[in-house]
Amino acid sequence: MKELYPELESFANDTLVDGAHSIYFEQAGNESGIPVIFLHGGPGSGCNENHRRYFNPEKYRIILFDQRGCHRSTPNGSVDNNTTQDILNDIESIRKKLNIERWVLFGGSWGATLALLYAEQYPQHVTGIILRGTFLARQCDFDWFAKSGVNKIYPDYWQEFATLFDETEKKNLLDALYQRVFSDNQEIQQEAAKAWALWAGRVVTHSFVKDYMLDVEDVNKLINEAKIEMHYAKNKYFISENEIIDNISQIPDVPITIIHGRKDLTCLPESSWLVHQALPDSRLVIVSDAGHLAGESAMIDALVTATDQLTGDIE
Repeated sequence: MKELYPELESFANDTLVDGAHSIYFEQAGNESGIPVIFLHGGPGSGCNENHRRYFNPEKYRIILFDQRGCHRSTPNGSVDNNTTQDILNDIESIRKKLNIERWVLFGGSWGATLALLYAEQYPQHVTGIILRGTFLARQCDFDWFAKSGVNKIYPDYWQEFATLFDETEKKNLLDALYQRVFSDNQEIQQEAAKAWALWAGRVVTHSFVKDYMLDVEDVNKLINEAKIEMHYAKNKYFISENEIIDNISQIPDVPITIIHGRKDLTCLPESSWLVHQALPDSRLVIVSDAGHLAGESAMIDALVTATDQLTGDIE
């Protein structure tokens, strides 16, 4: 079973400035290697040092960036001028700034959404695609996670989460969450952000043996992440319903590997299946003993195998 490549430092860090936004990005690995951009999930999270380790550092020029308002990008938690198209524009601006003609897209969850949308808009700049835990950003995908779906598998966790809201709010939890995380009252913000993070964390880590424990060391971080996540969900991720599948013929004929955990309760395997059916030359890998997270051992094995295989496919 393959493991992550050894820890490595970035060889360059930079920022992309667009209006009030300063978007952090970095490079690691081989500056003359195959360019690959890592698209993190969320919306609202960010990259970390382990994300460099899915790629052979001798073969790949690894580019990581924190999306608008996320992690090391500032202003943190800002939703002004923060849309899906803005992020796609940022990706393209990073490509141009680094003088890269074509690159590999590596995206998980929301990052897979961005990878597919970018490939549809800029097919001429894509050499390969690796997706994990595909999220198609349809209404049914969000509803499964936050309205009616996984709550039937974890009714106890859902009830604990839902007790935060009154009966009127329960009729539209997304609006209620949005209003609370954007409240002027910091106590209300914190309470909502903690409740959402606990619910989401419990679901996304369900395949682990240990019970999920919420890290509340940095409450402002939880609030900022929740702000961006609710901003995107409330605006239907700034794309039309089923936009990805409707435009999938625009994706170029390049090596594509789609990886999904059979036990993924955050983003259902059906999404990756639909993409695979629409792209019959793609390779679909269903990982029987994995859930949603890239850091699960079986998922690491599948992802590192995919990045290793891709070097042979495109070199």
